[in-house]
Amino acid sequence: MSDNQLRLVWIYPDLLSTYGDQGNALVVERRARQRGLDVARLDVRSDQPIPTSGDIYLIGGGEDRPQRLAAERLRRDGHLHRAVENGAIVFSVCAGYQILGHEFINDLGQREPGLGLLDVVSVRGEGERCVGDVLADIDPQLGLPQLTGFENHQGVTHLGPTARPLAQVKIGKGNGTGDGTEGAYNGTVFGTYMHGPVLARNPLIADLLLKLALDVNALPPIDDRWYEALRDERIASAEQPA
Repeated sequence: MSDNQLRLVWIYPDLLSTYGDQGNALVVERRARQRGLDVARLDVRSDQPIPTSGDIYLIGGGEDRPQRLAAERLRRDGHLHRAVENGAIVFSVCAGYQILGHEFINDLGQREPGLGLLDVVSVRGEGERCVGDVLADIDPQLGLPQLTGFENHQGVTHLGPTARPLAQVKIGKGNGTGDGTEGAYNGTVFGTYMHGPVLARNPLIADLLLKLALDVNALPPIDDRWYEALRDERIASAEQPA
């Protein structure tokens, strides 16, 4: 972050915004502005270059063909790698999460190269689709409360040795590997299968992204009553017997 301005980049809203994940950008922007930060938000369409000077980059979910197109264009563009090398934070959801890995299965049933920013590989699950509310305990190293979200995916994502699980599921499938893991992260790059939008359900994750961007250990408090009401409602719903 420079010039006292937080630069927030929403990647490819024309391809990867199927499940309302653009709400994540709205949450980060609002929580930054509530703390008096000057925010410059840039929505980058798939025919535009990715800027390398952003502080926080957000990527959402999408259908199979748009996911393949997004991966192709991001590989060709190459600027997201440079941004991460410059210390940028990346938070990705579902299709975006898979794109950040080494490879995933595209809409043609073929192995599609990812960006290699996370040490994960995604394949297509052969069982039932993972659909429903999720509750999970976030990695204690991140110091965050329970994760709540909604999953809707067929993917199975295997973590490599340099990727840490974002959370361990109590309810739901998460990465779909049967080991209870959900999402992954390494350094300043994060991935999750959670929709909701996930940062509206888990505003302290948005705050974590802000703290990383600002290089601070704490942020000024703000009114979280609306977020807490949403969290309580969704957690209670997930905990009800099926």
